Amino acid sequence: MTRIIADISVSLDGFVTGPDPGPHSGLGAGGMALHTWVFSDDPDDRRILREATARSGAVVLGRRLFDVVDGPKGWDDSIGYGAGEVGKPAFVVVTSSPPKSVRLTGLDWTFVTTGLSDAVTTARKRAEAASSDSGKNLDVVLMGGGASIGSALEAGLVDVLTLHLAPVVLGSGTPLFTGTAPRTLVQRSVISTSTATHLTYDVL
Repeated sequence: MTRIIADISVSLDGFVTGPDPGPHSGLGAGGMALHTWVFSDDPDDRRILREATARSGAVVLGRRLFDVVDGPKGWDDSIGYGAGEVGKPAFVVVTSSPPKSVRLTGLDWTFVTTGLSDAVTTARKRAEAASSDSGKNLDVVLMGGGASIGSALEAGLVDVLTLHLAPVVLGSGTPLFTGTAPRTLVQRSVISTSTATHLTYDVL
């Protein structure tokens, strides 16, 4: 069964970027500290990254995040979604208008202009097709940004919430939760490393 998994790194005070994020500084001031675990040599950090990317049949992201990762200082062969870990899943971008061009032409991009719910539906179909082709159960991963994940939780689209809680206080930035309707979460796992506390919840 294909699940919808929201997966994002967050500070102790609830921010998914530092102050002033933008195309040339996607994570804002101090925001790189949120992702120290991604580059860690800790065996648990490496396993969590490997397992998360290996289960990805399709990935959903918002337009602002797309502009960062496809920008001149964005992803490359060494830095990107699960770089060096897995093959390349389909990427589905929620946007009001598709870009005129894409820098990362080696990735499979689909641009959905009819809203987040339709983007998730598109991604689910891509993940189910990938599951059938591979013979493995693959999921849809919502990688962000924070507004997209918050909206998905608000709309009841998320089955699993995975937070990588970084030991940093950013003070300001992009908050993960902004007036989200109450949700009941069931804690499934907690794994602590030197760089993060990895938390997984089922969303009811």
